[in-house]
Amino acid sequence: MANQLGKRYACQQCGTLILCVRRGDGMVFCCEEEMALQAPRQLPSSD
Repeated sequence: MANQLGKRYACQQCGTLILCVRRGDGMVFCCEEEMALQAPRQLPSSD
């Protein structure tokens, strides 16, 4: 699976966060494990 442009990845062991700025083949690794794709953050309500 290719990494996705504009997506954030997080390391489950050390907490490193990465923002993907270029699309490419393969996955992002940290601490010898594949990094997890982070869920999008909710925008604050404008009420």
